[in-house]
Amino acid sequence: MTNTYLIKYGEIFLKGKNRFIFEDALVNRVNEAVEKVDGRFKVYKNLSRVYVECKSEFDEDELIAALKKVFGITAICPVSVLEDKGFDDLKERLVEYVKEYHPEANFTFKMLCKRARKNYPLNSQEMNCALGEVLLNAYPDIKVDVHKPDVLITVEVRERIYVYSKSIPGPGGMPVGTAGKAMVLLSGGLDSPVAAYMISKRGVKIDAVYFHAPPYTSERAKEKVVDLARIVSAYTGPIKLHVINFTDIQMAIYQKCPPDELTIIMRRYMMRIAEHLAKESGCMGLVTGESIGQVASQTMQSLMCTNEVCTLPVYRPLIAFDKQDIVDIAEKIETYETSVLPYEDCCTIFVAEHPVTKPSPAVIEKHEHNLDDCIEEMFKTAIETRETIEIN
Repeated sequence: MTNTYLIKYGEIFLKGKNRFIFEDALVNRVNEAVEKVDGRFKVYKNLSRVYVECKSEFDEDELIAALKKVFGITAICPVSVLEDKGFDDLKERLVEYVKEYHPEANFTFKMLCKRARKNYPLNSQEMNCALGEVLLNAYPDIKVDVHKPDVLITVEVRERIYVYSKSIPGPGGMPVGTAGKAMVLLSGGLDSPVAAYMISKRGVKIDAVYFHAPPYTSERAKEKVVDLARIVSAYTGPIKLHVINFTDIQMAIYQKCPPDELTIIMRRYMMRIAEHLAKESGCMGLVTGESIGQVASQTMQSLMCTNEVCTLPVYRPLIAFDKQDIVDIAEKIETYETSVLPYEDCCTIFVAEHPVTKPSPAVIEKHEHNLDDCIEEMFKTAIETRETIEIN
């Protein structure tokens, strides 16, 4: 087992003079990830590369699992680090490397040499030819295939020499914290945890708000959302989850507003509260799990109607996703099994039999005036009595 891992990244390469900011953020996120793994690790960057060096005994599967949750990583490569003792020594060590890591010695391969240190006596193409020849002579059953090799053997000549042939896919995206902060409207369904994951993959740090309606929603429904936030936080980092008691507002809407407009008016007050919390905590936008046409409250007209009450931008990472697309991601990030548990939240308790699908903002606003005698105090109470849970 190797004790050094090369961490590859993608889009960060495109950041020009600001690239070091994103590299430093990636190093910080990797450090946070390896702190959860038993063992001692050194994380550092060197010449556009990030490395994890293991300083003690560790569980490789546990380390890889932690790194695969760090946004910004495109690949994790276990590497053998060699001191430069001349090209003849490199040839011997490469033969030993193949014997250790590919003992079957019956595969197609391609050499990919990169000479970052230009004073090395051979250039990259010369190294490809010479090292490939050494392996062909040492292992008669292997063959060269430069188009679709079974094994890509990479040799990078830097201050030391790095050899690797395995590349474990990472999640991609950008390091969390490099693209500001947003407030996620988190429910117990499939969509919003996936939306939280997707927005964080673009480097956005998140907080979340959940609307609870006891006694119509159970304590177990709240625990389900906490569990979902905890699963998502493995990718996003710590989440501050605000739990809002929405019962009084929801009952007032139910009693004083037209039944077919219940969902839209409820969503508008959720957005108002979420925006209040977002501004309070320095967020630059709201995030929802809405997808066009998925339900009545997610038609174009309904989304326009809920947007109307917000001054912050509303980000909808799943806006064009099919339901199966969302399910596939939920299964990948392991929120699916929790999301489908049968504990309903307040979005599903008071659903009209025939909800309006093309609401008029003017009509909705007119009917919201039915709440004028009580809504301001209820809004204030909901904010002041919120429960805040730190999710790590």
